[in-house]
Amino acid sequence: MEQHRPPDPAIELKGISKAFGSVQANKGIDLRVMPGTIHGIIGENGAGKSTLMSILYGFYKADAGEVFIHGQRTRIPDSQAAIRAGIGMVFQHFKLVQNFTVLENVILGAEDGRRLRPELFRARGALKRLAEDYELIVDPDAKIEDLGVGMQQRVEILKALYRQADILILDEPTGVLTPAEADHLFRILDNLRAEGKTILLITHKLREIMAITDTVSVMRRGEMTATVNTAETSPEHLAELMVGRKVLLRVDKPLATPGKTVLEVEDLRVTDSAGVARLKGISLNVRAGEILGIAGVAGNGQSHLLEVLGGIRPATGTVRVNGAPIDLSGRCSDGQSRRARGVAHVPEDRQREGLIMEFAAWENMAFGYHHAPAYQKNALLMDNAAIRADTVTKMGHFDIRPPNPNLAARNFSGGNQQKLVLAREIEQHPDLLVVGQPTRGVDIGAIEFIHQRIVALRDAGKAVLLVSVELEEILSLSDRVAVMFDGRIMGERQAAQTDEKELGLLMAGMHGGAD
Repeated sequence: MEQHRPPDPAIELKGISKAFGSVQANKGIDLRVMPGTIHGIIGENGAGKSTLMSILYGFYKADAGEVFIHGQRTRIPDSQAAIRAGIGMVFQHFKLVQNFTVLENVILGAEDGRRLRPELFRARGALKRLAEDYELIVDPDAKIEDLGVGMQQRVEILKALYRQADILILDEPTGVLTPAEADHLFRILDNLRAEGKTILLITHKLREIMAITDTVSVMRRGEMTATVNTAETSPEHLAELMVGRKVLLRVDKPLATPGKTVLEVEDLRVTDSAGVARLKGISLNVRAGEILGIAGVAGNGQSHLLEVLGGIRPATGTVRVNGAPIDLSGRCSDGQSRRARGVAHVPEDRQREGLIMEFAAWENMAFGYHHAPAYQKNALLMDNAAIRADTVTKMGHFDIRPPNPNLAARNFSGGNQQKLVLAREIEQHPDLLVVGQPTRGVDIGAIEFIHQRIVALRDAGKAVLLVSVELEEILSLSDRVAVMFDGRIMGERQAAQTDEKELGLLMAGMHGGAD
């Protein structure tokens, strides 16, 4: 009787190690990924996930170890070798030329300069077939700068498929997507798996791991600690494997005891430079000792609300903090007057708005607060030694790793970058914290820590206005929830008396019951 030989793994890594100076990013890692499966890789920020994938894609060269693709030992000295081996990678921060069209981005790097027009014609036909096969529909003539992030991600996937990749690596693919866009991505991945593609999914979101993967591997501190069948595990077990201890997946907080009104917003309106109304008469309030969550699909005015409250964008209407009005004209657009009034702002995009990536941690810690008396040596000079010492203290309070104030912000993991911003703002003990997407792109251990610090600020009698596209986070953290749709407040609910279904109706512009 003939015995069928089991298929070779699509990817097999043996003994992969990689160090950056004294930091051992990967330590003797073994990994087997079977063809036609979706294999998740999870771990805290800094666990070594992205380093391992960068080795597989040829961005880094391993110090030791071997790579096998479909059973064949394969050298991958650069990304071109990875592409030739059938590997494609979709990065967390997209690698697209903003003023090029979709079609031009797809062929970029794969074109024959002497025969560009035939290549464009061939690519157009290929894109049409890929769009139909995998539900990757996108206008080939649209410019990248005119597309939303969900569409841009489709272009990245199309780029890889156009290069005939049968192994796809996706690094934190839903970090910038709305829930609806994330659901569409999962349908695309399902289609790719059905066609025999092999997918490596790097994510910190356990809900996504449970929903879409066949197998999941867990990394901790540069080592592969476990590989399990997804159907045989649970989010709680995976969280414990990631962090090395039990993790609370839902915020454990006492009932709020709200006090005086700290923030009052009345008839707030914003019209953008194109003449489009973005805020259409927003009114809300937040009291001391409570968290008001703002839910909604991205693009419905939440970002504009944050920017007005943070002093970045002018508006009309009335905003009062502790009973006194705040200037909305834009003359105080640096936010300095907000800070003087006890308002702290954690922006939605830490890299673009919260940090200067090339500057050291201690320099970033002083941003916006450089006039504080504790940071002044005299009328002309800042006390840099005092700022460094204060940064070390705040790094300790927020468990920022490595605790090195001289390290550039870009050299910290995403979760630790977020903690830098949160430490700078929360440690000022503001009367009002305005925070956008506090855990976007952050691992499970850091999420638990960040949630605890926000609740601790509430319990210290401070007011918190929270914006998040993660409904689970909104429901877990908030005491009250207001839902925004098309620049308006659609309704408000007590967090303990609502659910994702009701909020989802409000997010879609439908009233889910009496307000």
